Amino acid sequence: MLLRGLTFQLLGTALNHLFLSILPGPIIGLVLLMAYLMLRGEVSEPLSVAASSLLRYLPLLLVPPAVGVMVYAAAIAEDFWAIFGTLTLSLMISLMAAIAEDFWAIFGTLTLSLMISLTFAGWLMQQLIKRQARRQELP
Repeated sequence: MLLRGLTFQLLGTALNHLFLSILPGPIIGLVLLMAYLMLRGEVSEPLSVAASSLLRYLPLLLVPPAVGVMVYAAAIAEDFWAIFGTLTLSLMISLMAAIAEDFWAIFGTLTLSLMISLTFAGWLMQQLIKRQARRQELP
């Protein structure tokens, strides 16, 4: 079943290159595998064993980010709009790169995205440093 799963990933990658350049190949393969399993109506024993062995390690991926969010929840809430703005700007510029089909257009867009994101992040950091300095001067 593992080879069948890899076959679906290969099909997804092929479809990605041929038709759906916006979606990653492994995601397309995952959707194809899910459709196959839904049509089949059951999960085979080898796939169940492989999935169970991978699920054992899932907490290793999820616990550190969850703890980080809990520990720094106040800081995240305080700077929510700055974080949201930076992520949105970066996403929009990256989507422009995904839509472009020419290598140099992608390279130029990614370079522009890097420069704008770094500039914006630097400016934002300066503003946050100034705000922190003002807070420390208040008492």
